[in-house]
Amino acid sequence: MCCCSLKVSGVIEQSILCYGDSNTWGYVPLSAARLESAERWPTLLQSNLGIGYHVIAEGLNGRTTAWDEPFRPGRNGRELLLPILESHAPLSLLIIMLGTNDLKHHLNVSAHESGRGLASLIKIAQQSDCGMDGSPPKVLVLVPPSFGDCSELMGHHFEGGQEKSRDLPRFYQEVCTVLGCHCFDTNALVSVGADGIHLDADHHRILAEALAPLVRQLIERLSPSEVLPAEES
Repeated sequence: MCCCSLKVSGVIEQSILCYGDSNTWGYVPLSAARLESAERWPTLLQSNLGIGYHVIAEGLNGRTTAWDEPFRPGRNGRELLLPILESHAPLSLLIIMLGTNDLKHHLNVSAHESGRGLASLIKIAQQSDCGMDGSPPKVLVLVPPSFGDCSELMGHHFEGGQEKSRDLPRFYQEVCTVLGCHCFDTNALVSVGADGIHLDADHHRILAEALAPLVRQLIERLSPSEVLPAEES
Protein backbone atom coordinates (compact mmCIF):
# COMPACT_ATOMS: atom_id res chain seq x y z
CA MET A 1 0.00 0.00 0.00
CA CYS A 2 1.33 3.41 -0.96
CA CYS A 3 1.45 5.84 1.96
CA CYS A 4 3.09 8.73 0.18
CA SER A 5 1.67 12.22 0.70
CA LEU A 6 -0.57 13.67 -1.96
CA LYS A 7 0.21 17.09 -3.38
CA VAL A 8 -2.05 19.73 -4.92
CA SER A 9 -0.20 22.54 -6.72
CA GLY A 10 2.90 21.81 -4.65
CA VAL A 11 0.94 21.74 -1.36
CA ILE A 12 0.73 18.50 0.63
CA GLU A 13 -2.93 17.50 0.68
CA GLN A 14 -4.27 16.40 4.04
CA SER A 15 -6.94 13.71 3.61
CA ILE A 16 -9.73 13.48 6.19
CA LEU A 17 -12.18 10.56 6.34
CA CYS A 18 -15.60 11.21 7.89
CA TYR A 19 -16.93 7.84 9.08
CA GLY A 20 -20.54 8.05 10.16
CA ASP A 21 -24.18 7.13 9.81
CA SER A 22 -27.28 8.93 8.51
CA ASN A 23 -26.19 12.18 10.13
CA THR A 24 -23.13 12.08 7.89
CA TRP A 25 -25.06 10.70 4.91
CA GLY A 26 -27.45 13.66 5.08
CA TYR A 27 -30.82 12.18 6.10
CA VAL A 28 -33.51 14.88 6.12
CA PRO A 29 -35.65 14.82 9.28
CA LEU A 30 -39.19 13.50 8.71
CA SER A 31 -38.93 13.20 4.92
CA ALA A 32 -36.18 10.53 4.71
CA ALA A 33 -34.85 12.39 1.67
CA ARG A 34 -31.17 13.23 1.35
CA LEU A 35 -29.69 16.69 1.69
CA GLU A 36 -27.94 18.00 -1.40
CA SER A 37 -24.22 17.31 -1.31
CA ALA A 38 -23.45 20.99 -0.75
CA GLU A 39 -25.62 20.99 2.40
CA ARG A 40 -23.95 18.05 4.18
CA TRP A 41 -21.38 18.69 6.89
CA PRO A 42 -18.45 16.83 5.22
CA THR A 43 -18.88 18.88 2.03
CA LEU A 44 -19.23 22.07 4.03
CA LEU A 45 -16.15 21.12 6.05
CA GLN A 46 -14.24 20.83 2.77
CA SER A 47 -15.45 24.29 1.75
CA ASN A 48 -14.38 25.78 5.08
CA LEU A 49 -10.95 24.12 5.00
CA GLY A 50 -10.17 25.00 1.39
CA ILE A 51 -7.05 24.14 -0.61
CA GLY A 52 -4.68 21.63 0.93
CA TYR A 53 -7.40 19.47 2.46
CA HIS A 54 -9.40 16.59 0.99
CA VAL A 55 -12.52 15.58 2.92
CA ILE A 56 -13.96 12.12 2.19
CA ALA A 57 -17.58 11.46 3.20
CA GLU A 58 -18.30 7.90 4.29
CA GLY A 59 -21.78 7.99 5.79
CA LEU A 60 -24.22 5.07 5.76
CA ASN A 61 -27.77 4.99 7.10
CA GLY A 62 -28.08 2.60 10.03
CA ARG A 63 -24.35 2.14 10.63
CA THR A 64 -23.46 1.14 14.21
CA THR A 65 -20.11 1.21 15.95
CA ALA A 66 -19.76 -2.56 16.22
CA TRP A 67 -23.18 -4.23 16.13
CA ASP A 68 -24.81 -6.37 13.45
CA GLU A 69 -28.12 -5.04 12.17
CA PRO A 70 -30.55 -7.96 11.68
CA PHE A 71 -32.67 -6.11 9.13
CA ARG A 72 -29.96 -4.61 6.90
CA PRO A 73 -26.54 -6.09 6.10
CA GLY A 74 -23.28 -4.16 6.11
CA ARG A 75 -24.12 -1.83 9.00
CA ASN A 76 -21.46 -3.06 11.44
CA GLY A 77 -18.93 -0.24 11.46
CA ARG A 78 -16.16 -2.34 12.96
CA GLU A 79 -16.24 -4.88 10.13
CA LEU A 80 -15.89 -2.26 7.39
CA LEU A 81 -13.57 0.31 8.93
CA LEU A 82 -10.17 -1.18 8.07
CA PRO A 83 -10.96 -1.83 4.37
CA ILE A 84 -12.29 1.72 4.09
CA LEU A 85 -9.20 3.15 5.77
CA GLU A 86 -6.99 1.20 3.40
CA SER A 87 -9.05 2.31 0.42
CA HIS A 88 -8.50 6.00 1.20
CA ALA A 89 -4.97 5.90 2.67
CA PRO A 90 -2.90 7.86 3.38
CA LEU A 91 -5.14 9.73 5.81
CA SER A 92 -4.15 12.57 8.10
CA LEU A 93 -7.31 12.34 10.20
CA LEU A 94 -10.19 9.95 10.81
CA ILE A 95 -13.39 11.58 12.11
CA ILE A 96 -15.84 9.13 13.69
CA MET A 97 -19.44 10.15 14.40
CA LEU A 98 -21.30 6.97 15.32
CA GLY A 99 -23.35 5.64 18.21
CA THR A 100 -26.86 6.80 17.42
CA ASN A 101 -27.88 3.51 15.83
CA ASP A 102 -26.31 1.50 18.66
CA LEU A 103 -29.28 2.72 20.73
CA LYS A 104 -32.01 1.25 18.55
CA HIS A 105 -34.52 -0.62 20.67
CA HIS A 106 -34.03 -4.01 19.02
CA LEU A 107 -30.24 -3.98 19.48
CA ASN A 108 -30.51 -3.62 23.28
CA VAL A 109 -27.15 -1.83 23.62
CA SER A 110 -26.35 0.45 26.57
CA ALA A 111 -24.41 3.70 26.36
CA HIS A 112 -21.50 1.98 28.09
CA GLU A 113 -21.51 -0.82 25.50
CA SER A 114 -21.66 1.75 22.72
CA GLY A 115 -18.51 3.23 24.22
CA ARG A 116 -16.88 -0.17 23.99
CA GLY A 117 -17.92 -0.34 20.34
CA LEU A 118 -16.33 3.06 19.77
CA ALA A 119 -13.15 1.87 21.46
CA SER A 120 -12.89 -1.04 19.03
CA LEU A 121 -13.00 1.40 16.09
CA ILE A 122 -10.34 3.67 17.57
CA LYS A 123 -8.04 0.70 18.17
CA ILE A 124 -8.44 -0.45 14.55
CA ALA A 125 -7.36 2.99 13.34
CA GLN A 126 -4.52 3.30 15.85
CA GLN A 127 -3.14 -0.11 14.93
CA SER A 128 -3.29 0.55 11.19
CA ASP A 129 -0.65 1.95 8.85
CA CYS A 130 -3.20 4.10 7.01
CA GLY A 131 -1.85 7.48 8.10
CA MET A 132 0.87 9.63 6.59
CA ASP A 133 4.13 7.77 5.90
CA GLY A 134 2.71 4.50 7.19
CA SER A 135 1.82 5.75 10.65
CA PRO A 136 -1.72 5.57 12.09
CA PRO A 137 -4.07 8.45 11.25
CA LYS A 138 -5.05 10.85 14.01
CA VAL A 139 -8.56 10.24 15.32
CA LEU A 140 -11.27 12.75 16.20
CA VAL A 141 -14.46 11.38 17.80
CA LEU A 142 -17.65 13.41 17.49
CA VAL A 143 -20.22 12.52 20.13
CA PRO A 144 -23.51 12.37 18.21
CA PRO A 145 -26.34 14.73 19.20
CA SER A 146 -28.64 13.53 21.95
CA PHE A 147 -32.16 12.51 21.01
CA GLY A 148 -35.02 14.97 21.09
CA ASP A 149 -38.76 14.35 20.94
CA CYS A 150 -38.97 11.56 18.39
CA SER A 151 -41.42 11.29 15.54
CA GLU A 152 -43.67 8.23 15.50
CA LEU A 153 -41.31 6.30 13.21
CA MET A 154 -38.15 7.22 15.11
CA GLY A 155 -39.94 6.58 18.38
CA HIS A 156 -40.47 2.98 17.30
CA HIS A 157 -36.83 2.57 16.24
CA PHE A 158 -35.31 4.22 19.31
CA GLU A 159 -37.78 3.42 22.08
CA GLY A 160 -36.05 3.93 25.42
CA GLY A 161 -33.02 5.56 23.78
CA GLN A 162 -33.34 9.15 24.97
CA GLU A 163 -31.72 8.66 28.35
CA LYS A 164 -29.00 6.43 26.91
CA SER A 165 -28.19 9.07 24.27
CA ARG A 166 -27.61 11.62 27.04
CA ASP A 167 -25.09 9.23 28.62
CA LEU A 168 -22.98 8.87 25.46
CA PRO A 169 -20.83 12.00 26.02
CA ARG A 170 -19.56 10.69 29.36
CA PHE A 171 -18.68 7.23 28.12
CA TYR A 172 -17.22 8.47 24.83
CA GLN A 173 -15.01 11.02 26.58
CA GLU A 174 -13.76 8.32 28.96
CA VAL A 175 -12.87 6.05 26.03
CA CYS A 176 -11.06 8.83 24.18
CA THR A 177 -9.10 9.82 27.27
CA VAL A 178 -7.94 6.26 27.86
CA LEU A 179 -7.02 5.70 24.20
CA GLY A 180 -5.38 9.09 23.75
CA CYS A 181 -7.50 10.51 20.95
CA HIS A 182 -9.55 13.63 20.54
CA CYS A 183 -13.23 13.96 21.48
CA PHE A 184 -15.72 16.69 20.67
CA ASP A 185 -19.29 16.70 22.00
CA THR A 186 -21.51 17.99 19.19
CA ASN A 187 -24.23 18.80 21.74
CA ALA A 188 -22.28 21.95 22.58
CA LEU A 189 -23.24 23.31 19.15
CA VAL A 190 -26.04 21.43 17.45
CA SER A 191 -29.36 19.76 18.19
CA VAL A 192 -31.53 17.34 16.28
CA GLY A 193 -34.32 18.31 13.92
CA ALA A 194 -38.05 17.61 13.88
CA ASP A 195 -37.79 13.81 13.99
CA GLY A 196 -35.71 13.85 17.18
CA ILE A 197 -32.72 12.04 15.65
CA HIS A 198 -31.33 13.79 12.56
CA LEU A 199 -29.64 17.12 11.94
CA ASP A 200 -31.26 19.61 9.61
CA ALA A 201 -29.35 21.63 7.02
CA ASP A 202 -28.71 24.56 9.37
CA HIS A 203 -27.06 22.32 11.94
CA HIS A 204 -24.96 20.55 9.30
CA ARG A 205 -23.61 24.02 8.48
CA ILE A 206 -23.02 24.94 12.12
CA LEU A 207 -21.16 21.69 12.75
CA ALA A 208 -18.93 22.10 9.70
CA GLU A 209 -18.03 25.68 10.57
CA ALA A 210 -17.06 24.69 14.11
CA LEU A 211 -15.04 21.68 13.00
CA ALA A 212 -12.87 23.47 10.44
CA PRO A 213 -10.53 25.27 12.90
CA LEU A 214 -10.42 22.20 15.12
CA VAL A 215 -9.42 19.96 12.20
CA ARG A 216 -6.66 22.38 11.21
CA GLN A 217 -5.39 22.40 14.79
CA LEU A 218 -5.35 18.62 15.04
CA ILE A 219 -3.57 18.10 11.74
CA GLU A 220 -1.07 20.92 11.98
CA ARG A 221 -0.13 21.05 15.64
CA LEU A 222 -1.19 18.13 17.80
CA SER A 223 0.15 14.61 18.05
CA PRO A 224 -2.26 11.62 18.24
CA SER A 225 -1.51 11.10 21.95
CA GLU A 226 -2.57 14.61 22.97
CA VAL A 227 -6.09 15.29 24.17
CA LEU A 228 -7.94 18.57 23.77
CA PRO A 229 -8.47 20.78 26.85
CA ALA A 230 -11.66 19.95 28.73
CA GLU A 231 -13.45 23.07 27.54
CA GLU A 232 -12.98 22.01 23.90
CA SER A 233 -13.73 18.31 24.25
